[in-house]
Amino acid sequence: QVQLVESGGGSVQTGGTLRLSCTASGYTLSRQCLGWFRHGPGKERKGVATYDRDGGLMYADSVKGRFTISTDNAKNTLYLQMNSLKPEDTGMYYCAADPCAGMGWLPWEADYKYWGQGTQVTVSS
Repeated sequence: QVQLVESGGGSVQTGGTLRLSCTASGYTLSRQCLGWFRHGPGKERKGVATYDRDGGLMYADSVKGRFTISTDNAKNTLYLQMNSLKPEDTGMYYCAADPCAGMGWLPWEADYKYWGQGTQVTVSS
């Protein structure tokens, strides 16, 4: 059974820092398409940062220079380092994984095969 479990969310003030973790069980994250997605209040779910199968990175314009996606294959864990947080970063953050066979990458709007349960991030002004 595949499980993705996020942790690390919380409440911070503007300018604060959080690091989200997503640990996988029953599934190896190496050489997969991976991503972090945000579902803000009253908004649609949107991609924040993704990896393609070859390690290529993609960031939403709103988080470039502030957020960093990374992996630790030994721990089978995906991370999202979030610096200089803003109120508009508030939302439920989900990690996702997909074998992405074929092209080896997925567009922002793709429905990844596996999703975590989410971790809440709240940034106050």
